[in-house]
Amino acid sequence: MTLKRLSVVLLACLTLCACGGVDPNSPLGQRKAIFKQMLKTGEDLGGMLRGRIAFDGPKFADGAVKLDALSHEPWKHFPQVREEDHTSAKNDVWEKQARFEQMARSLEAATGELVIASQVQPYKASNLGPAVQKVEDACSACHKEFRDH
Repeated sequence: MTLKRLSVVLLACLTLCACGGVDPNSPLGQRKAIFKQMLKTGEDLGGMLRGRIAFDGPKFADGAVKLDALSHEPWKHFPQVREEDHTSAKNDVWEKQARFEQMARSLEAATGELVIASQVQPYKASNLGPAVQKVEDACSACHKEFRDH
């Protein structure tokens, strides 16, 4: 009898945990997934340059291409009108759309430059640092202006 009660309680807890999550097919869910992929990819690239991960030139170049492709994706998942879902985006995303789009293009340009820098051989971590810093700066600037931490 105790096992049956425990099972019911566990099932109830699991059901409640599933409630209140972000719909992965919603615009918010889509862009969050992309931003998480961007963060992971960027952390791996930065980790290679900072010695946290062993530097691997070809792997770094592949990561730069991936980050560049991802950098073009999240913007289409910001609807013209702010959604009702809880989002970390400030109202300024919708109130200052031209500025938001300008910062998105800056990130895309920075990741494009990173791809170019990562194609120079021989691979040298020291040559890639400025391009990675430019990407990180673009991310940080947008977060400061448009993300509600």
